[in-house]
Amino acid sequence: MRTWKRKGRGESVRITSQLDSHEAELLASLVSSMCELLTERADTAPRDALSEVTGIRIGHSDAPDDATLGRLLPDFHRPDQDEELSAEVVNGRLNSALRSVNEPKIIDAKLGAAQVLLDTLPDGGGDLSLTVEQATAWLTALNDVRLALGAMLGISEDTPDRLPPDHPHAAHLDVYHWLTVMQDLLVEAVM
Repeated sequence: MRTWKRKGRGESVRITSQLDSHEAELLASLVSSMCELLTERADTAPRDALSEVTGIRIGHSDAPDDATLGRLLPDFHRPDQDEELSAEVVNGRLNSALRSVNEPKIIDAKLGAAQVLLDTLPDGGGDLSLTVEQATAWLTALNDVRLALGAMLGISEDTPDRLPPDHPHAAHLDVYHWLTVMQDLLVEAVM
């Protein structure tokens, strides 16, 4: 991955870079895997007669059991965020209601950003030239992939920057750091 560069002015601004073939393949694989998780979650959402008649989709009312999906689709409210609401309201009915109403839109937005990344990813690596809107979608998708990978690896503040080469997660942690650098450089170019 080369650094991101901002070229042009006004409507003609492009955010450019280059990816090696293995980087493009890895990114496509990671984003596609994340899309599969989100699509499966959306496909298993409850259906009811009212949503069929109105066209208003509802999502799951319960948080995902899977840590990776839980990181991509966290609760809206936590007891430590609002002392005025009781833990039961926050952990129970409020989160369930907010999730069932908003989760389909959130999944659609995440899948939309991921699709922009996949559509603009050069097949086999090569030059990238993104509009600011496409670069913003890339930022969303990169962030989501980082969140998913971080959840799978159990990354926390205590996670070392490097793991011993023989550690089973050493290569995955390197990928996590690569995604972090790519995202940081893209933020700078977009700004």
